[in-house]
Amino acid sequence: MNIKERTKEALRKYDTGTKYSHLPFPKASVLVPIFVKDGKLHLILTVRSMKLQTFKGEVCFPGGKLEPEDQNEIDTAVREAEEEIGLEAKDVDVVCSLVPIISKAGLLVTPVVAFIQETFQPIPNQDEVSDVFSVPLDYFLNPAQHFSHSYELHDGTSSRIHFFTYEDPHNNKSYVIWGMTAYFALIVAVLALGRRPAFVVDFEDGDPLSNCEFILRKHYTSKL
Repeated sequence: MNIKERTKEALRKYDTGTKYSHLPFPKASVLVPIFVKDGKLHLILTVRSMKLQTFKGEVCFPGGKLEPEDQNEIDTAVREAEEEIGLEAKDVDVVCSLVPIISKAGLLVTPVVAFIQETFQPIPNQDEVSDVFSVPLDYFLNPAQHFSHSYELHDGTSSRIHFFTYEDPHNNKSYVIWGMTAYFALIVAVLALGRRPAFVVDFEDGDPLSNCEFILRKHYTSKL
């Protein structure tokens, strides 16, 4: 079994399907595109255009809000990836949907993990995306360019926000990957590679999805 098939097998164990689709929150999805290069897994990430009204210049995955024509979270993620970076739906091999998290804006954001071809050449929509780059997946388990800090939630408990600084050798640019995007990348790295990161995380039991689900159940019990 090659690395792609092994990764699919590992990730599919955590597919949540439509488990959270009933929750009465405004919904959004992001596509977490993985490809294999030189025998290693890599992620595609984007930089939000300075033309946008919110989160200008921040690193993120392709994604956006659920639209009326979308049947589910997967449709949203795939459609947004095509609109933002020219990734056609026929070239997206969806593997799984993972546990969503609630964004600062109150959106229920679902990460949809998919494989794409190494040969994919992004065509950024300049109104939404100013840059597209890739990062080796195991980078998100390495403490060398990582730091984090804890912050207090409304109920007095704490959570942790992660930051990764990536120096891209292909274009000599530096990118700061943080917040929800960093957390999704970290979760996918743990699940796909079967390793714990070499730094402090919230999911001390080694199961990041249980931690995500715990947060949903703890803070939004009335809607679950």
